Amino acid sequence: MRITRDLLLRLAKENTEERAFNDDTIIAAYVSGSLLREEPLLGGATDIDLVFVHNTPVETPREIKALSPDVHLDIHHRNEKDYHPPRELRGNPWLGYELYDPILLYETKHFFEFNQASLRAGFDEPKSLLKRSYTLLNHARKIWMDLQLNVEVVNPEAITKYLDALLHAANAVAELTGPPLSERRILLDFPARAEAIQHPEFTPALFGLLGGTEIVGSNLDEWLPAWKNFFNFASEASLVDTRVHAARLPYYQKAIEAILASENPLAALYPMLLTWTLAANALPENQISAWQSACQLLGFDTEGFEKRLAAIDHYLDSIEETLEEMLTSHGFEVSEVL
Repeated sequence: MRITRDLLLRLAKENTEERAFNDDTIIAAYVSGSLLREEPLLGGATDIDLVFVHNTPVETPREIKALSPDVHLDIHHRNEKDYHPPRELRGNPWLGYELYDPILLYETKHFFEFNQASLRAGFDEPKSLLKRSYTLLNHARKIWMDLQLNVEVVNPEAITKYLDALLHAANAVAELTGPPLSERRILLDFPARAEAIQHPEFTPALFGLLGGTEIVGSNLDEWLPAWKNFFNFASEASLVDTRVHAARLPYYQKAIEAILASENPLAALYPMLLTWTLAANALPENQISAWQSACQLLGFDTEGFEKRLAAIDHYLDSIEETLEEMLTSHGFEVSEVL
């Protein structure tokens, strides 16, 4: 089957119509994520990010549904109260961009007409932009503090938190010039965002914080079979993270393989390490030696993790200084955006 953006949008619409017909709690539905790009595929695979807004509390916030080996639905269920008050979403780095310009598939009660009008007024103003970046930066700092104070053993849970802190830190930079970057594409798209704010040095620092200075692309090639085995086994575990779902294996694998074959193979490091770590977190400790060996090479052993925490502290400080410079240039105080 030839996968095109038009086909993906048609599948999104058909699945939305079916859900809305059978579930009268759905008051709105829209597409976000990769389908907003002209080329949503990466390595020939993609997901369809659907958001269903309900007028009742949500029991299952996220579900994955395979449509073909290379396409799956990634459905987020939200309560309408998540969008209230809509003017506050101007400072929300995730929901704000998500609601600003999605592809609307279904609505009742003029949900978008009201909420988007309130959101869009002032969304692109420097104060709103800086608030979104500060929100992400402060979340990264909170995770760093938790790791600094509470981590005694470097295990999959600790490294997952570390990677989450890095994602938020990178997006604190990215949101200065556009929407947040996804886990799969972050190292592909981040360099252009850092260049756009005239801080290209943030890119090699980000790769270094991931251990990218310790390896070469061939290391990732060598790890790929073990990564796939971990993903397969973990996807059958009862408490595995939703991101490590059997339907998402081709989504990640084909993207990683495409990046490894590109001019910048190390851009595959974040999605590979993240999903490998999530998978390792769902498996018994005596079955994760391959992951542990990779982490040791990347510098995530006990001694190396302490150095990584010190380095990310410096990285967060550098981003904060950049935001403070932008505040000063616009005549704002920090208290005005937080």
